[in-house]
Amino acid sequence: MKLSQLSDKINVIAIRGDSEIEVAALSFDSRKVAENTLFFAVPGEKADGHNFIGQAIQNGAKAVICEQLPPEPNTNVCYLQVESSAKALGEIASAFYGEPSRKLKLVGVTGTNGKTTTATLLYRIFKNLGYKVGLLSTIAVYVDNDQREATHTTPDALMINKLLAEMTECGCDYCFMEVSSHSVVQGRIAGLNFKGAIFSNITHDHLDYHKTFDEYIKAKKGFFDSLNSDAFALINVDDRNGKIMVQNTKAAVNTYALSSPADFMCRIVEHSFEGMLLNINGMEVWVRFVGRFNAYNLLAVFAAANLLGADKTEILTELSKMLPVSGRFESLNLSTGITAIIDYAHTPDALENVLKTINEVRISGKGKLITVVGCGGNRDKTKRPEMARIGLKNSDKLILTSDNPRFEQPEAIIEDMKTGLDSVQLSQTLCIVNRKEAIKTALMLASKGDIVLIAGKGHENYQEIEGVKHHFDDKEIVLQSAGLT
Repeated sequence: MKLSQLSDKINVIAIRGDSEIEVAALSFDSRKVAENTLFFAVPGEKADGHNFIGQAIQNGAKAVICEQLPPEPNTNVCYLQVESSAKALGEIASAFYGEPSRKLKLVGVTGTNGKTTTATLLYRIFKNLGYKVGLLSTIAVYVDNDQREATHTTPDALMINKLLAEMTECGCDYCFMEVSSHSVVQGRIAGLNFKGAIFSNITHDHLDYHKTFDEYIKAKKGFFDSLNSDAFALINVDDRNGKIMVQNTKAAVNTYALSSPADFMCRIVEHSFEGMLLNINGMEVWVRFVGRFNAYNLLAVFAAANLLGADKTEILTELSKMLPVSGRFESLNLSTGITAIIDYAHTPDALENVLKTINEVRISGKGKLITVVGCGGNRDKTKRPEMARIGLKNSDKLILTSDNPRFEQPEAIIEDMKTGLDSVQLSQTLCIVNRKEAIKTALMLASKGDIVLIAGKGHENYQEIEGVKHHFDDKEIVLQSAGLT
């Protein structure tokens, strides 16, 4: 495409050079630039793309999108100055790939917890209803039946549009994607046309990036602010921030709740570790999911599927067949009579929800609850003491261990967690840095009828240490310890 055709899609402050040149590729990574590439100089957390303009030109870039024009521009290159290079990347990527988000029904799911389960179940339902469907999630990326590796909760703008283009080429009718707060702020979803947006909840998380809770809310709200009038916004009104999300949206607002009056309502009639009987808008369905948090997820799925035109009875039938998403309250009944539960809970709210669910469901006075949990390195440190407090408050025994330490020392992370406990509480807590040994110890301490919760990593099959991902799977460790593999 000609650069002038692409630049029509963005607000350009200034142009230096010939905008009628042909653009063969887009890139924001100077190392991946080839001949006739349009390079985007995007300021980042660790590096500023403006510092790599020269390298991009050496590698073949013939045009540059930047927020600041270089003092000595290359006369063989066209420079376009914009307010936000990140936003321009999203908008131009959409145009370059033929605006694929307008050729299918794209629905985004945002919130602190529940994004993966909600997006994945919507993908499964519409697949089972006979449609070709795409999925962009933390766990996996699907172009209809073709699975790809997931590297981020929300991919970069180029990858999103490339994948959406592949989905439209193979005839996909729908795509469901997780929308992280980072992706909104970083312009990764700029230029996308959403048919719907779902808000699950918002709790303490990512303050290492957003700095304040108000900024975190503002990031989530930005997603709903960008919706068009032909889209729907589906919000959880039991969360007090739900209505804030849609204060300035043009989309049609729909609500769901377990405790408040709403368009879509749900009540838990019965529950056990095998599942729940739910009443959704007067219709009952047995599902193989456990916990109030999952009732919210399933209600959001029901509501969104119905807003997209699916029949209510067919939706409930499909929900009754569904199994939980990998690593999301995944219950393993071991031959020893112990129940091991693996869950991705890595925020205070998510951990508390899982623990409360276990305590609500387990038979009163019977069996101990042992919790194994850690916190990730190079992430929000303020939640570490709270995670320990919640873990011990709702468990009979707490084991603090490693999660993904990344570039921090795991012992230091555990020390941060311990600051949330007093001397008496610390006497009820074990600290075992090696996660494998922590899991094995929890299972050894447990007896028939006890429950062991292993929280924090869920579906992840790696442990990240000093920038290297080592194979590690909580479920594998449990099964090996129980002699099942």
